[in-house]
Amino acid sequence: MDARFTAEQEEIRRTVRELLLKRCGPEEVRAAVGTGEGHDAALWAAFGEQLGLPGLALPEAYGGVGCSLTELALAVEELGRALAPSPLLSTSVLVAPLVLALGTEAQRAELLPRVASGELTAALAVPGPSLGVALALTGDNRGEWAGGGRAGGVQARRVEGGRGGWRLYGEVGQVLDGHSAGVLVVAAHAGGFARSRTLLFVVRGPAAAPGLVRARQTSLDETRSQARLELRDVEGELLGIDDGGGGEVLEALSGVGEGAAAVLAAEAVGAADRALERTVAYVRQREQFGRPIGSFQAVKHRLADVYVQVQAARSAAYYAAWAAAGDGKRERVGGLALAQALEALRIAAGEGVQLHGGIGFTWEHEAQLYFKRAAGDELLFGPVHRLRGRAADVAGVFESASESASESASESESESASEYEYDSGSGDREEVRG
Repeated sequence: MDARFTAEQEEIRRTVRELLLKRCGPEEVRAAVGTGEGHDAALWAAFGEQLGLPGLALPEAYGGVGCSLTELALAVEELGRALAPSPLLSTSVLVAPLVLALGTEAQRAELLPRVASGELTAALAVPGPSLGVALALTGDNRGEWAGGGRAGGVQARRVEGGRGGWRLYGEVGQVLDGHSAGVLVVAAHAGGFARSRTLLFVVRGPAAAPGLVRARQTSLDETRSQARLELRDVEGELLGIDDGGGGEVLEALSGVGEGAAAVLAAEAVGAADRALERTVAYVRQREQFGRPIGSFQAVKHRLADVYVQVQAARSAAYYAAWAAAGDGKRERVGGLALAQALEALRIAAGEGVQLHGGIGFTWEHEAQLYFKRAAGDELLFGPVHRLRGRAADVAGVFESASESASESASESESESASEYEYDSGSGDREEVRG
């Protein structure tokens, strides 16, 4: 593995950073989250027209740039530094790969070029706080999260006759950019109890779809717009072909989750790095007892620990992006990298709030935005201990430990049994030592 970035990758990073420095400062971020869309529409248009970010990791055949997930992760890292609110995560990281993996050729040709140009935004609707499980990041993706029967979620019913369409019923909360997306990909339970399976459905033109109600929710992290969707007999088009099993859907979601975790880890690293930079700059200026507080040894040690955390998380995020961009034969480390990055962001943001003193707790200062990003991402994709627990399960860490314990117990029992000898005539047991 060559850890050095190519000239093209460095150019992507530099171009995105320069654009964000000009058009996405703290005041612009606050103004963007206050709009109806939850993001700056002009900045999003610049992402699509000038930089091609929405289609950075899409094939050229569908209007994309044709780069790998590594380039997308580097670009998103810069968005994390600025906490730029945009539908890039929901559109290009979650929905586009699903359409590419499962969609028919007609669906790909219709949706992906519009996504790549930035004309069309998309959102993935998964019932409740189950996004981490659906992406196989915090649990085994078996499809139970999709609901069914009394479990709630979204139900899908095939319409008899005609073109054999589908109707969707149910409610979904915490949908990233669900209130403003131009197309929805809804995960729904179909087949009842006899043929239970999870399928994905495309809902076009959600702004005018009969029976669909979308409401923006108040979220902890305002830079991550979320919405609640109510589906009342809404027409949905099956994404791909129904093979009767639904296994391909779960496998595709797990594959998308690996890439999404790597991109999210890079974004969290960017935010943590920027939070650390702001804190270091502040402690160099703030004086106490006639000297900058950054000169105190205790402050230096605290910031040095944060620096080590951020650099370790950056290495893990880059490796996860490289592994996810491979041919599928590399190890799945996205969830572990995401856990490392979210922990680094939480620590960097927390230290930033404390070392800023009283001003760090105020609404007017941007330190609280990084802290909310850390907490909000853990609510959506974590928490950290579940991400690590899932990674340990995938790696078989606990299975190895349990097998070793079983072997040790068997050996102990054999040794105990060998200490005794039975008299075949009387049936009495005599202890034999040595």
